[in-house]
Amino acid sequence: MPRLQADADLARWVPVTDSFGPSGRRARKRAIRMLLTQANAAMGQVERPGNGFAAWAMSQAAPLLMRKAAGRVLVWVWRSDPELLVAMAQIQEATPQLRAARAMMPMEYDDTEEFRGTHLGVGEKLAMPLPADPRTPPFATYTWDTGASFVSLTAVCSDRERFGTVIGAVDDLARSLRVVDDLTVGESAQVLRIDP
Repeated sequence: MPRLQADADLARWVPVTDSFGPSGRRARKRAIRMLLTQANAAMGQVERPGNGFAAWAMSQAAPLLMRKAAGRVLVWVWRSDPELLVAMAQIQEATPQLRAARAMMPMEYDDTEEFRGTHLGVGEKLAMPLPADPRTPPFATYTWDTGASFVSLTAVCSDRERFGTVIGAVDDLARSLRVVDDLTVGESAQVLRIDP
């Protein structure tokens, strides 16, 4: 089964995947609170901050859900301010339904630029520092079509003014993404693991 790996700079990013330690829990909780606050704002509830209990409960469940995803989803938060920036990478099978859904995305999603990853080759980058709807937070999405699957990285920022200061680090993280897989050797049940 294909899964993702990345070389995240640990001076800038805190990995959420498999982070069971206390510092990882705190960072997850703050990041989830930011995402809940952004979701509330998108639904028109601007004054309502992210629910503290919901953020705590989701932060407790996140590592287990990530482990169950078996490397198909990786998440990081910004080390110096987890409520500022959250990045999530995922790999999905390129089904006809997913291809059709991507083709029917709104027109503003057509404004992509070419982006070269170190391991995945040429993909697409869509940066939206100032989305048309002021309730939508700034974000960037990177996508690669490998033929059999789509690899994507989406980063959401809570501050429009600081988006430009962190996008370079998101670019670096996106460049480091790679797909790894288990290969069966011959007729045996042995598995050969090769570093990328």
